[in-house]
Amino acid sequence: MKIAAAAYPLDWFDTWTDYENKLTAWVSEAAAQGAKLLVFPEYGAMELASLGGRAVAGDLEGSLREVAKHKPAADKLYAKLAAQHGIHILSASGPAYDMPFANGRPVNRASLFGPEGLLGHQDKAMMTRFEREGWDVVGGDGLTVFNTAIGKMGVNICYDSEFPLLARAQAEAGVEIILVPSATEALAGFTRVRVGAMARALENQCIAVHAPVVGSAPWCVGMEENTGRASIYGPPDHGFPPTGILAEGELAQPGWVYADISLEAVKAVREDGGVLNFSHWKEQHPRAANVTFVGKS
Repeated sequence: MKIAAAAYPLDWFDTWTDYENKLTAWVSEAAAQGAKLLVFPEYGAMELASLGGRAVAGDLEGSLREVAKHKPAADKLYAKLAAQHGIHILSASGPAYDMPFANGRPVNRASLFGPEGLLGHQDKAMMTRFEREGWDVVGGDGLTVFNTAIGKMGVNICYDSEFPLLARAQAEAGVEIILVPSATEALAGFTRVRVGAMARALENQCIAVHAPVVGSAPWCVGMEENTGRASIYGPPDHGFPPTGILAEGELAQPGWVYADISLEAVKAVREDGGVLNFSHWKEQHPRAANVTFVGKS
């Protein structure tokens, strides 16, 4: 199966049709290359703030609410494109205000679509400092396992990938592919997510798909500069590249990155890899519970 990870730039739109044309072109390009799963990045939906004009796009709260306003229409477009091409698409994430526990604040939501329509959502679990302290975006209340016709998937949105217990819970529930949409201003932030995604692929012996926002959008508050490269990772073990990198694009270069992946290879490496991280995971627990202190404090 071919997977496509987007290194996605934010663009200014004067009309909804401009956005529709962009998304349609991106999806059509990947589908034409034979991709069956397309992954868009975290906060890729923030470009929809441009539809409110420059004052709205330049205001933090105004931009969040403008983007959330367009989510129903964006979801319809993603569903239409997934059905048209017979593919699965993880939408670019963005704010959603419909969670009762959030006290009127947004979550950061990515949605998965299949040929049959919307399959469900994953709200980001772990908030970064800028989300907590600046945007007042709140964490979601659980994890989703998407049991699809092309495999079992989970989503770790950006910072989520830096916390191993989230992906581990998904992997123990059967997940074979972890989707990692991200948005990072600096190279250090991108590297943290990259290392996290690669580590999750290593310890869970699975596929991780890293799709970042790239380029500058000086008109979009909070998303002015974005650094990253799209990549697809696996465990560096039997049936996979020794680097664990199945495919990667150039840094800051917009476009799709493709890799052919095999769920049979995931199954095989979990059963008979050079190492067995997936099945040996629980051996950590008694050792981690038995910490001995030596020397002076």
